[in-house]
Amino acid sequence: MKKKTKDGEREMTFWEHLDELRGVLIRGIIAISLIFIVAFSFKQILFDYIVLAPKNADFITYRVLCKLGKFLSMDSFCLDTTTIHLINISLAGQFMAHMTTAIIAGFVVASPYIVWELWRFIKPGLTPNERKNTRGAVLVISGLFLTGVLFSYFLAVPLMVNFLGNYQVSESVVNQITLDSFTSAVTTMSLLMGLVFEFPVVVVFLTKIGILTPSFMSKYRKHIIVVILIIAGLITPSPDIFSQLVVAIPLYALYEISVQLSKRIYRKRKESDD
Repeated sequence: MKKKTKDGEREMTFWEHLDELRGVLIRGIIAISLIFIVAFSFKQILFDYIVLAPKNADFITYRVLCKLGKFLSMDSFCLDTTTIHLINISLAGQFMAHMTTAIIAGFVVASPYIVWELWRFIKPGLTPNERKNTRGAVLVISGLFLTGVLFSYFLAVPLMVNFLGNYQVSESVVNQITLDSFTSAVTTMSLLMGLVFEFPVVVVFLTKIGILTPSFMSKYRKHIIVVILIIAGLITPSPDIFSQLVVAIPLYALYEISVQLSKRIYRKRKESDD
């Protein structure tokens, strides 16, 4: 990377790179901390209206699915949304859950700014052509991550909570779900799905550096479909095929978009080589 000075530009030293990176990390931590304070302060909104909402029978996803089921004459879409009651068995359990959830909320909300800061750090080391080809990268990466989080929260999480929260091996065994278990499942699933939705970005990068080709992705399409169905089955471990397809179809669409992006990049690279 180069650094602007009064006499022009010069190559940055290793320690200057570290100093720049330290500044990026500090600013990212400050952004997360500020949002953490806000999220921590509004405890009722954070938990009652957001994190714990998928356990309630009136959650928007359950209502929409039931209306869709009635429209399609499919009763299976009206899920058994028996309200799940949570318990706390640790002295500091509720406080730690509050802290952890607020930190994760800070990271999710601040993610676009963090991506932008990282982009500012990387950008000086790119060539003009690379900068042109990666225009809008911050918007795409942030948008995909937030889309994945929202997809998980409004679809994957409610289906998972509904099934696992009401699952019983025997009527003599009553589910007593801890607060930590519930919040951990919701936040972990949402973060993982946010990362899964970054798949097109990974494909674009691997294709550009020559590791991945569209022919390889097309060759193993059947294997990917099986993996997607397994993921959908784990998220919605229900014999209802329609619920599984609701999760599997968007994931498969994401894969096909990645294939098309890979083809486009591979074709451009071939044309430039010729």
